[in-house]
Amino acid sequence: MKKIIPYGKQVIDKKDIQSVNEVLESDFLTTGPKIKEFEERFAEYVGAKYAVVVSSGTAALHLACLAVDLESGQELITSPMTFAASANCALYCGAKPVFVDIKDKNGLIDETLIERKITKNTKVIIPVHYAGLPCNMEKIKEIADKYNLTLIEDACHALGAEYKKTKIGDCFYSSMTVFSFHPVKHITTGEGGMITTNSEELYKKLIVLRSHGITKNYDDLLNKNEGAWFYEMQFLGFNYRITDFQCALGISQLKKIESFVKRRREIAKKYDESFADISEIKMIEQSKDSKNAYHLYVIMVRDKEKRLELFNYLKERDIFCQVHYIPVHWHPYYQKLGYKKESCIQSGEFYEKVISLPIYPGLKKDEQDRIIETIKNFYER
Repeated sequence: MKKIIPYGKQVIDKKDIQSVNEVLESDFLTTGPKIKEFEERFAEYVGAKYAVVVSSGTAALHLACLAVDLESGQELITSPMTFAASANCALYCGAKPVFVDIKDKNGLIDETLIERKITKNTKVIIPVHYAGLPCNMEKIKEIADKYNLTLIEDACHALGAEYKKTKIGDCFYSSMTVFSFHPVKHITTGEGGMITTNSEELYKKLIVLRSHGITKNYDDLLNKNEGAWFYEMQFLGFNYRITDFQCALGISQLKKIESFVKRRREIAKKYDESFADISEIKMIEQSKDSKNAYHLYVIMVRDKEKRLELFNYLKERDIFCQVHYIPVHWHPYYQKLGYKKESCIQSGEFYEKVISLPIYPGLKKDEQDRIIETIKNFYER
């Protein structure tokens, strides 16, 4: 039996393990010094002033929305071609997700359609950097500024990506940027997420919201300080904290981010070259303004029947692919809320053609060769 090749996988080395062990043997397992160290190093890497680490990418999205006071009666615009959390964060705040269709060539939100969906209730836009390819942030920011809307980037796929000579996460075009550290992402903390921002006001609010809405900061207290033990709950926050040993892993992983992204781009380039002559396969169209971080390597085939056939053919040969994503508004929960499948035609058609091939830094040359050969054999039958 051949070794199973997953579509995504973490890369953990001895230095990563050592960094975690050192914290496990220290005095702080949580709310300790590794939290701040990870935040500072991450902010420095992406070029933002501040970073707030939390328990997941979903938590990051939720807190980002809470920090700008998204609430009931308001609307959040995002893409349906994403994981459910990009829209669920609106529901968590009592707000309404509004979906804008994608471009069929790359899965990114179609910025030319955004203004049609803006109403007097619109508060937030969350563009999703699908698969690691940045959206047209310049145009989206123009729209957000025109209507005085808050722009939050969902960059859970895009650590290491660049747009118009800016690094995703520097918040040049947005108020906040959100990342995920799930094991299949560019770096991992097991589970975890990060919010970057250049706003001191948002940063301070995110810090408090992350830990039950409680502050011990003397300068921020509303009541008289009764002693060194004194604290106040000033907002309805959540326990979205992360541990020190997770952050130690994140710090160690972050040191390797450039090599991780470089390897992903090498794998993507080889796929591009290998499938160039297969007429039934189309690759995601790249942008001249961007550098893709390749969280995913997505190909498009003829139709959903061919996609299923290829998916099963690969799985039978121990090559595990994935599909990203079932459009959010197609899920039963959203259907019950009244969302219609036909509201975003391109998203549906895109979903029925796409398949994500294995891509991660630990993917070996012979494993990628096996994937390519298997796909070529499928189309040569």
